[in-house]
Amino acid sequence: MQNQSSSLPALTLGAIGVVFGDIGTSVLYTVKEIFATGHVQFTHHNVYGVLSLIFWTLTLIVSLKYVVLVLRADNNGEGGLVAMLTLASRAVADRPKLRHGMLLVGIFGTCLFYGDGVITPAITVLGAMEGLEVVSPQFKAYVIPLTLLVLFALFFVQKTGTAGIGKFFGPVMMLWFLAIAALGLLHIAQHPEILWALSPHYAWGFSLHNPGITFIILGAVVLCVTGGEALYADMGHFGKRPIRVAWFSIAMPALTLNYFGQGALLLAQPEAVKNPFFYLAPEWAALPLVGLATAAAVIASQALISGAFSVTKQVIQLGFLPRLQVRHTSAYDKGQIYIPFVNWALFALIVLAVGLFRSSGNLAAAYGIAVTTDMLITTVLTFFVIRYAWKLPLMLCITATGVFFTVDVLFWASNLLKLLHGGWFPLVIAGVVFLLMVTWRDGRARLGAAMQESALELQAFLDALFLAPPTRVPGTAVFLTSKEAFVPNALLHNLKHNKVLHAQNVFVTVRSHEVPWVAMDKRLEVRSLGHGCWSVIVHYGFKNDYDLPRALALLEGAGVALTLNPMATSYFVSRDIVVPTLGQGMALWREKLFAQMHRSASTAAEFMNLPSNAVVELGSKVEI
Repeated sequence: MQNQSSSLPALTLGAIGVVFGDIGTSVLYTVKEIFATGHVQFTHHNVYGVLSLIFWTLTLIVSLKYVVLVLRADNNGEGGLVAMLTLASRAVADRPKLRHGMLLVGIFGTCLFYGDGVITPAITVLGAMEGLEVVSPQFKAYVIPLTLLVLFALFFVQKTGTAGIGKFFGPVMMLWFLAIAALGLLHIAQHPEILWALSPHYAWGFSLHNPGITFIILGAVVLCVTGGEALYADMGHFGKRPIRVAWFSIAMPALTLNYFGQGALLLAQPEAVKNPFFYLAPEWAALPLVGLATAAAVIASQALISGAFSVTKQVIQLGFLPRLQVRHTSAYDKGQIYIPFVNWALFALIVLAVGLFRSSGNLAAAYGIAVTTDMLITTVLTFFVIRYAWKLPLMLCITATGVFFTVDVLFWASNLLKLLHGGWFPLVIAGVVFLLMVTWRDGRARLGAAMQESALELQAFLDALFLAPPTRVPGTAVFLTSKEAFVPNALLHNLKHNKVLHAQNVFVTVRSHEVPWVAMDKRLEVRSLGHGCWSVIVHYGFKNDYDLPRALALLEGAGVALTLNPMATSYFVSRDIVVPTLGQGMALWREKLFAQMHRSASTAAEFMNLPSNAVVELGSKVEI
C-alpha cells in the first residue's frame, strides 16, 4: 500500500519514475514503426491523420479507460489484472461456470504479462541503443552487443535490490519527460500548424479515406499506449491521485509534444523517418540523448521486472504456481523482492528475443498482440466488476465499457495481422506459462483428493490416541496441514518412527484469500482440541508476506494458553513425493509435468520463513 504520510509531490515524482517508464519510452519507436510499414505516404494530411490517431488513442485508452474508469476498480487499494480478476470473480461467485471461465481468461491475461515482460526490456533498450546509428553509422555493429551488456547488468543487479538506486528513478524520468517535451517544442515552434492535428476530425478523415491502411497501421499506433496497464497495476504503490496528477500534468503533455514534434520534423525532413525520435535532437545533443534514452529504457525495464516478481508472488499465493524461492532485498520495503528463477528465465528469453528479432522494428511486430489482448481482457473484467460488484444499470455498463471494447477489438484484430511476423512469440510464452499454471492447479486438486481418500479426522484421531497416550516430551510441535480437520501425514510418521508426542501440538493450516491484504488482527483463527493440542488457521492476502513464526507469535496476545518458545519449537512439514499413474486424472504427460513441478518447488519451510534449524521434514509417496 502507498505511504499515506508521503506528500502528493513526492508520490507523484515516485509514480513518474515507476509507473510511466514503459509508456514514456514508447516515443522511441512508435512513429518510426507507423511509417516503416510503407503503407502511409508522406503527405500533409496523412501526417496530420497519424498524429491525430496517436493523440486520440492516448486519450481514449489511457486517459479515459485507465485513468478515469479502471483506476476506480481497486481491490482494497490494490490494482492490476490479478486484483481486477479477484474483484470480478467474487462479483460472480453465484455463477460457478462463469466464474471458472473468467478465472481462466484472467489467468491467461496474467500469463501475457510475462510475454510483455520479455518484449519491453528488449525493445526499449534496443530502441535506445539504435540511436547510436544516428550519431554515426559505424556504431551499428555495436548496437546488439551493447544492448545485451546493458540487459545483463540490469538483471545481474536484481539480487541486490533497487532500493539504493530507486530514489533516482523519479528525477531521471522527470528529466526524460522534460527533454522529450523540449525536443518536441523545438520543432513545433518551426511548424506550429502541426497542432491542428489535435482535432479528432483529422483522425476521422484519415480513417474514412484510408480504411484498409488505418486498420493495418493500428497495430503500430497501439505502441503509443504500451505500458498503460502499469497505471492500474502500480496503483497500490502510489494511489490514484498521484498517478492521475502525474499523467495529466507531466506524462501526457510531454508525450503529445514529442509525437507532434516528430510529425513536424517529418513534414520538413521526410528522410528522418529512419529514426524520427533521435533526429529531433541537434547533432551536439545526439549522444547525450542516447545516454538519457538508455537510462529511461533501463528504468522502464526495471518496472516490468519488479512487476514480474510481484505478479509471480501473487499467483503463487493464489495457488496457480508452485512455491519459488523469494528473497527480500529491502529491510524497509516488503514489496522489494527478488525471485531468482523468474529473473534468469526472463533474461534468457530476452536474449532469445534480441537474437531472433535483432531490431526494435522487428520486435515491434511481436509487441502489440500481448498488450492489446491484456487490454481487451481488462475491459471485459471491468464490465463484470461495474455490473455485478457495483450494481450499476446494465445499459450504463454496456455503454461505459462498450466503446473501449470496440476500440480494443480493433487494435487487437489489427495486431493479429502481425501474428506470423513475431506476434506468435509472446503468445507462445504466455501459452507455456498458462499450461504450467493450469497443470499446477489441477495437479494440486488431484493430490488433495488422493490424500483425502486416506485422511483421518483429526479430533477423532486425537480422542482415540489419548485413550492410551504415547510418551510426551517437552516443547512444542507445529504441524503444517493443508486441511485443518484432518491428521497431517507428518504427525503419523512422527508417531510411527519416534513414538513420542510433544507437550504442546499446534496444527496449522495456511489459507490464501482473493484479497490483497489480511490485517494482523484477522490473521489467526484458533480452536482448542484438548490434551495440549490446538488447531490454528492462518489467513493471508495475495500480497501479504508469509511469515509463520511471526503469525504464531500473535497467539500469546490472543488469550490462548499456549506459549511458543522459539528454542523449544519444532516445525514438522510433510514432503510428499507425487507418483503419476494412469487413470481418471490428468493426461499422463501432465501428471509427470506436475510431479516435476512439485519436486522442484521450494520447500514449505523456506516459503513460510521457518527457522531452518527447527524444521523436520517427513515424507511419503502419493499416487495421483
